[in-house]
Amino acid sequence: QVQLVESGGGLVQAGDSLRLSCAASGRTFSSYAMAWFRQAPGKEREFVGAISWGGRYYADSVKGRFTISRDNAKNTVYLQMNSLKPEDTAVYYCAARPGYHGFDVDSYDYWGQGTQVTVSS
Repeated sequence: QVQLVESGGGLVQAGDSLRLSCAASGRTFSSYAMAWFRQAPGKEREFVGAISWGGRYYADSVKGRFTISRDNAKNTVYLQMNSLKPEDTAVYYCAARPGYHGFDVDSYDYWGQGTQVTVSS
């Protein structure tokens, strides 16, 4: 079992930055692909970015503004979000799966509870 706990969300203005963190339990964190998804009100949960031994991948909507990274010594994955836009407003979820990354919700086995990010215009 892997438990994930997100933190770092909040209310910011357009153009600001935020860094989300996701702390994971378990001794095999480094072997897991980690991802961030987000879900806005009334919309489906969507892929934001992922990191695994295969590299880093981003949704087109965040490419160039968001950066995903991980610190295996701390069992933590981060999402640095720059140049935030009102359309980035959503609940952001951390997800994990063994091995290679995936791009859809069904690819991931473990999920955090989510952290709210609100970007005002």
